[in-house]
Amino acid sequence: MPSEFAPTGLSLAAVFAWGTSDFLGGYAARRANAFLLTSIAHASGLLLMLVLASATHAQFPSQRSIEWAIAGGASGGGALAIFYGALATGRMGLKAPVAAVLGAAIPTIFAMSTQGMPGVVHVAGFVIAAVGIWLISRAEDGSGPEGIGLAAIAGIGFAGFYLGISQARDGSALWLAVFSRVGSLGLTGAIVLLQRNLQITREGIFWGMVAGCLDVSGTALFVRASQLGRLDSAVVLTSLYPAVTVLLARLVLDEHFTRWKAVGMFAALVAVPLIASG
Repeated sequence: MPSEFAPTGLSLAAVFAWGTSDFLGGYAARRANAFLLTSIAHASGLLLMLVLASATHAQFPSQRSIEWAIAGGASGGGALAIFYGALATGRMGLKAPVAAVLGAAIPTIFAMSTQGMPGVVHVAGFVIAAVGIWLISRAEDGSGPEGIGLAAIAGIGFAGFYLGISQARDGSALWLAVFSRVGSLGLTGAIVLLQRNLQITREGIFWGMVAGCLDVSGTALFVRASQLGRLDSAVVLTSLYPAVTVLLARLVLDEHFTRWKAVGMFAALVAVPLIASG
């Protein structure tokens, strides 16, 4: 693909990886301790990226990038565990976009302040994407279902992940994904050791491992997208991942899918080429 479209392609691939991972993680968390499940997911992702980085002789990052990747991973790891807990209460199609909106807003503002304002077409894409995510997340009955507060906290943690990774720009995306998982596994693993209720089924372990491999793959794709293009573009595009979570929740769990969610999906599709060409 042409080099100018590479960041967009990588970001969209991350959308599918993260959206599917969140659906599987939220489904598995219904019968498991969220932090134990997240630790299993991160351990699986860490092993996968470690094997890939070693096998491909990927460029090793600097000490500074390693530290930022670990910090970002710790923030994202804690957020993911909280997020799985929020998804486990049901209404995945509502809570996933709430976390995405908050997770995208903070790093996007940061990128605009440090990298300068993007073009008009680019900004139009950001606005349409934000509207799309909001429509997808809109509660039809005006209620505030259980777990929304947790989803909001998770969104702030995701913003910390984006910002940490944005500071770790040198070295292979595979190695940066490895060290981000070192940070996330270290945090969630320590919390697991302090807990007593560590129930999880064999099925939960399996889906947690699958979710972890997809999640870390999305991380590596995002890292590479942010290295090749603007941080705000990568963040906004990858924050469209709730569309995949919503679709899977509708197809697999038969969750309610309204016309406003359909409009939100359409807005997201319109935003992608604008962001890519801006």
